[in-house]
Amino acid sequence: MRTPAAIWTWSVDTRLHPARLCAALEAVIARPVIPLGIADPARLPAEAVVCDVWHTSGDFPTIVECYGPPAGVVEAAVVAALARRLGHRCLVADDTLNPSRHLLALPDGTLRPAHVDVADTEDGAAHSNARLCTIATQRCRESEECRRSRWEPDLVVAAPNLDLTAA
Repeated sequence: MRTPAAIWTWSVDTRLHPARLCAALEAVIARPVIPLGIADPARLPAEAVVCDVWHTSGDFPTIVECYGPPAGVVEAAVVAALARRLGHRCLVADDTLNPSRHLLALPDGTLRPAHVDVADTEDGAAHSNARLCTIATQRCRESEECRRSRWEPDLVVAAPNLDLTAA
């Protein structure tokens, strides 16, 4: 039995069936993606990613956790590619560790820093009211956290410039 090296977590702005999400993720990362509910640890292929998908409330109701994602692959780039493939916005945590600041992956695959309202629910965090992190907003302009992030206010990373591999 293998031990997962990392966990990826993100959310999608619509309720998606786990099978649809797993199939889309499998196409993006070119590896087997096994739903958590049917994963047999004794029979997992070495390169498989185990994926748990559930629903909560909020504007991004589908929550995804991936166990054992491929080493050296950038989660934000995968989420951006997945947003493009699904045609839906996705949220993934940024580098600030602030639960209300994320990267917003748009349906065209573009990544932008954003802020969201977060509410704790029985089914996990519910994210709502996504708004771009921009210097036009006083809070972002004056925030050390926003300005020190690799994903500074107003940054736009277009899909063609995304690399799935870590530098």
